[in-house]
Amino acid sequence: MNNTAPTFAKQDNLKFFRTLNSRVNSYFKENNIEKTGNWKIHLKTVILFTVFLVPYFLILTLDMPFWVHLLLTIVMGIGMAGIGMNVMHDANHGSYSTKSWVNKFMGGTIYVLAGNVHNWQVQHNVLHHTYTNIIGHDEDLEAGRIMRFSKEAEWHKFHKFQQYYAVFLYGLLTFNWAITTDFKQMRNYLKRKLSYGEPKSPKVLWTTLIITKVIYIAIWIVLPIVIGITWWKVLLGFFIMHYTAGLILSIVFQLAHVVDEAANPQPNEVGEMENTWAIHQLFTTVNFAPKNKIVNWYTGGLNHQIEHHIFPHISHVHYGKIAKIVKETAKECQLPYYEYKTMTAAVIAHFKHLKTLGLEPAV
Repeated sequence: MNNTAPTFAKQDNLKFFRTLNSRVNSYFKENNIEKTGNWKIHLKTVILFTVFLVPYFLILTLDMPFWVHLLLTIVMGIGMAGIGMNVMHDANHGSYSTKSWVNKFMGGTIYVLAGNVHNWQVQHNVLHHTYTNIIGHDEDLEAGRIMRFSKEAEWHKFHKFQQYYAVFLYGLLTFNWAITTDFKQMRNYLKRKLSYGEPKSPKVLWTTLIITKVIYIAIWIVLPIVIGITWWKVLLGFFIMHYTAGLILSIVFQLAHVVDEAANPQPNEVGEMENTWAIHQLFTTVNFAPKNKIVNWYTGGLNHQIEHHIFPHISHVHYGKIAKIVKETAKECQLPYYEYKTMTAAVIAHFKHLKTLGLEPAV
């Protein structure tokens, strides 16, 4: 990763963000509603935690065929991903509630995903949202050597097949959080002195990380084994739960930024970006399935990535309403507003893009 942060253009001759921000603020003021979550997200929280936790208690308390056990772990993975996209995501952006303590508490639901609040806020809120799709700064584009997410990344012969093996790797996202990623990120972010909000001491951060990992392993692996479930069934179920959640989360995240339309603009020789930050988001972000109520409900509005990236402190329950304002304002300013009408089209576009990136670059 590059430690010299690029700077965005300050002059917006189109007055895009000033106009857009004024219109969005007027929408909330005229309708007398808060920009944070409402009863819809509260109800969704109850439903998703029910989907996630009820199967766990059934596995612990009932004697069932192994195939039912495995099916329930898949259901848990679906609930787990839903909590991440809806509850945790909004809360760690400060948009779940008007009360900061509620956001902090619900932001802690990332521990359900085996993640870490500090690491996620640095990677997502600071690096991804600030430097969206900028190589060397947005860690979401970093996948080691195994995946090539941009033309600037080094090419290897095995990338010719990445559109085939990508889906198998995507499922490892939260599983890697549980065992390796958080420790690597903590060391890296502390070394670079990166933080979000009020900085905390390294001792507190490391202690929190270790304690939460121990508790997590105790709840999801040790407890079931102690109760009497065969160890290999526990480990297999744990892996399937994480693989299901990781696959869902990875694919949803990739559809917004790793497709042909999403650019990877780079700073000039003095570290300056061509566009302002808000306009940069339009060139690097893509929406998908904006009219699909099921996708919109389950993904926590992450199919409205353009709205989310420009207004990360507005809860996803409002994206459907403000999307029209964003789209019209972009059109007036003759700026792009990329979207796929269906999720299927977006998935196909993503894997086609992986295939293109996997081709050997021309010398």
